[in-house]
Amino acid sequence: MSTTVTFVTPSAPAPPGQPDISYAPDYNKWQARAARRLKEGNLPTTLPEGFPAQLTGDLVWEGQSIANTYDWTYVLNAEQLDEIDRAVEHFKGLGLPLGYLTAETFPLPNLHSELRRLSGELHNGHGFFVIRGLRVDEHTREENVIIYAGISAHIAPQRGRQDHKYNGQKADVVLSHIKDLTWSQNNGEIGSPAYTTDKQVFHTDSGDIVSLFALETSAAGGSSKLASTWRVYNEIAATRPDLIHTLSQPWDMEVFEKADKQYIERPLLFHFPATESTPERVSLQYGRRYFVGFGALPRSPNIPPITEAQAEALDTIHFLGEKYCVNTDFQKGDIQYINNLAIFHARDGFTDTPEKRRHLLRLWLRDPENAWPTPEVLDYRWAQLYEGVTPEGQVLPLEPFIRSAGNKGR
Repeated sequence: MSTTVTFVTPSAPAPPGQPDISYAPDYNKWQARAARRLKEGNLPTTLPEGFPAQLTGDLVWEGQSIANTYDWTYVLNAEQLDEIDRAVEHFKGLGLPLGYLTAETFPLPNLHSELRRLSGELHNGHGFFVIRGLRVDEHTREENVIIYAGISAHIAPQRGRQDHKYNGQKADVVLSHIKDLTWSQNNGEIGSPAYTTDKQVFHTDSGDIVSLFALETSAAGGSSKLASTWRVYNEIAATRPDLIHTLSQPWDMEVFEKADKQYIERPLLFHFPATESTPERVSLQYGRRYFVGFGALPRSPNIPPITEAQAEALDTIHFLGEKYCVNTDFQKGDIQYINNLAIFHARDGFTDTPEKRRHLLRLWLRDPENAWPTPEVLDYRWAQLYEGVTPEGQVLPLEPFIRSAGNKGR
């Protein structure tokens, strides 16, 4: 029985004037909208000034063929696992809070060079990899958090702020839990698919690098899917240049956390011309729910509705993501790292059982040594993530909670 297309959460009500689009993408509606807009005509037939006709390099890949040229799974051997265990004991012996986890306090003298090489793969190679083989069941929850943050500190030393409060108190929450919480007493407050068993459609997170650590997988479903932004860009640029215009123009993006203004205007697609030290690049930064709502957080009627062009663009990048994605075969004990500026990702719907509940830990990371330039219009967001995060202010919760940005009760 397939569990790849499951949407359990009822559709969020649409605001007045919104096109016929919801969080769950509808292929037939997408095709009909595309045909209607093409028939109406008057669409740009050339790309926006400066945007490339095609991008090339290792970041242009397709799920069906990438395994022929790239092995994205780095399997830890017994010696490396022992070195990780020694680093756990070393850090515990220091008696420091978890926010003090660094490459220095979690020493990996032999594995370090490999992890630095893998950071290079994220930024200058194929944009993703999986570390496999961690012995989750041999460690406590706290030790698994230490291992995850410790290994990650060698790949990308900065941990980003995922929430600004914890248990009602101001805090720099730098680790979050991705787990179905619909069974909890707060299920009426869930406004993000991260806390449900729903299929998560293609999207990006925040920050340079998104990492996920599988403490446990689901009983069925829940596949992790990654797609190359550059491959999808090439397809759209060649066939529908008007949608590159749409994606690179400002959108009204909802802000789900408390703010002076409940939406910001910014593009979803960014272009970086080549420099003496960097190649030409494009980056995609978006989440579908910020334009159509989800669950307990529908799109606000106080925000202008999206346009028909924007609705088609959202569906286009989702369905092309589906077409060109790779399934990373995410297993218990795996840590997945992706370049969030070059790769977008999705998750199939899944089924838990009392004995087997999918439970991931997530970090938003940055490696200043290898980092891509941040799109200027996103400087404010990167500042929210990375500026002023101190070791003493960091919180790495050991138990799941609903982040403010996905919480109606925020």
